[in-house]
Amino acid sequence: MPTTSTENRCLALEKSLAYRFKNPHLLEEALRHRSFVNEHPQTKGRDNERFEFLGDAVLNLVVSHVLMQTFPDMTEGDLSRTRAHLVNETYLAQVARALRLGPCIQLGRGEALTGGHDKPSILSDALEAVVAAIYLDGGFQAVFDVIGNRLDFPFETVGTTVEIADYKSRLQEHAQNRGESVPLYRVVNESGPDHDKTFTVEMTLTGLKTIGTGRNKRKAEQRAARAALKRLTGNE
Repeated sequence: MPTTSTENRCLALEKSLAYRFKNPHLLEEALRHRSFVNEHPQTKGRDNERFEFLGDAVLNLVVSHVLMQTFPDMTEGDLSRTRAHLVNETYLAQVARALRLGPCIQLGRGEALTGGHDKPSILSDALEAVVAAIYLDGGFQAVFDVIGNRLDFPFETVGTTVEIADYKSRLQEHAQNRGESVPLYRVVNESGPDHDKTFTVEMTLTGLKTIGTGRNKRKAEQRAARAALKRLTGNE
């Protein structure tokens, strides 16, 4: 029996998340934007706004938990500011793009035609909804594992002047200014034991390919983007 487009969307995202849903209807709801429901009143199921509400709370809880463990001497005020720095629309949208979440979202025709699949607000909201779906499907440990292993929050930048996703953002802006598609990143190799892996990522952009390596995917992607910028502009 052939798979439907909805099933294909969900399967692709499950692969990116490295998480298989026991109840796939949860993921389907997380990917259903209100514009789609409004244009298809016959659709069974609700839009993802309730999941977005829950996912925001779950995401804040997990990030707070990690910050408390990682920085035992940090004050409450600093913890709050740091969490806000990590859990914001801009960064969540970047994470969603890395997961290729945009094409998985069910949008109404009007929203899709105006670039809704790449709007930061829609991407960040959908990511929060997916977090809620994982929590409802597998519990706290499941969502904790996914956030730690796949969403790749840059906790190591806390307290430094490192810019989150700087090279990737600059490369994407450079591509958009030239009317090109967004850069694509894929892991081409993983080596080393689980506790000390090295990732190799290939970046592809309109005939250009670069490679980056790092101790996590985010660092490898950053280095691939940095190499691409250097080749495209002569600068970093």
